Amino acid sequence: MFIDEARILVKAGDGGNGCLAFRREKYVPRGGPSGGDGGRGGDIFLVSTEHQNTLIQFRFNPEHKAQRGRHGEGSDCTGAEGYSIDLKVPVGTVVYDEATGGRLHDFTTAGERFLVARGGRGGKGNARFATSTHQAPTEHEPGKPGQELRLRLELKLLADVGLVGFPNAGKSTLISRISAARPKIAAYPFTTLEPQLGVVSLDDYRSFVVADIPGLIEGAHLGHGLGVQFLRHIERTRLLAHLVDVSEASGRDPAHDFETVMAELASFSEDLAAKPMIVVATKMDAAQDPARVEALRQVAAERGLAFFEISSVTGQGLDELRYAMAERVLVAKEPE
Repeated sequence: MFIDEARILVKAGDGGNGCLAFRREKYVPRGGPSGGDGGRGGDIFLVSTEHQNTLIQFRFNPEHKAQRGRHGEGSDCTGAEGYSIDLKVPVGTVVYDEATGGRLHDFTTAGERFLVARGGRGGKGNARFATSTHQAPTEHEPGKPGQELRLRLELKLLADVGLVGFPNAGKSTLISRISAARPKIAAYPFTTLEPQLGVVSLDDYRSFVVADIPGLIEGAHLGHGLGVQFLRHIERTRLLAHLVDVSEASGRDPAHDFETVMAELASFSEDLAAKPMIVVATKMDAAQDPARVEALRQVAAERGLAFFEISSVTGQGLDELRYAMAERVLVAKEPE
């Protein structure tokens, strides 16, 4: 199950209370105050890992609490500190404070460790309040409470190239041909129900990551279909590959399909619609009407977008497309 959003409660450990005690031993008259400090509460950290790609563990386990510090004891014994806990999240997770909506952290690399809730300080025992003029203090402090937050975790997959297009435009077939990914491929709409990632390797040892999301349809920004809820996963991509089915079997106009998906991207995010993009005419092996391909080529030219013709079945144009993607990803990675 692919879960890309979760709401959780984190509660750091409370500090232990300071102790009120006096030393009472044989042959030690007026032993004085001996109450120790309370221990500090445990912290809660979020740690990014490459070994997870979903937030499902938080969907069914939404509350996480660190251990509280132990109370101080007599004989100037300080209470033990509470154990801190590490919560592992996938790389690409963004952490928001649900109360304010503010972004707390964005995990972009593996191994990042972020302190999200700090444990409470332990209270002072009465031994801390002894002075030359106040030799039998009874003051002692309670432990401070640990931080408690409600968080919203949002996963945005990290990929270099994002594949967009109508359902059955050939996205899953393409990613299966150019990478080792093996998504489900079928002849009905919405075969892809969750994002898929594939690593594309070239002969010159370059590689890049491609993300395939469920297809977009008209009205997706209003909740129609499946694709819009996964568009966040291509917000980080450096390049969009817009796949359009040009075969007669689709029963749709390729140029209209292209404009429809562009409108849905813009409705979701203007920044997403403005990303670098290439247009890919798919299923060329089944395209019998050159006018359909030419109309799509003209639309791409009007927007100044590179145009490619491919067939994932026969392999036509796949090598050219892979290297074109790699070149554009490389340019996008270069610092300005």
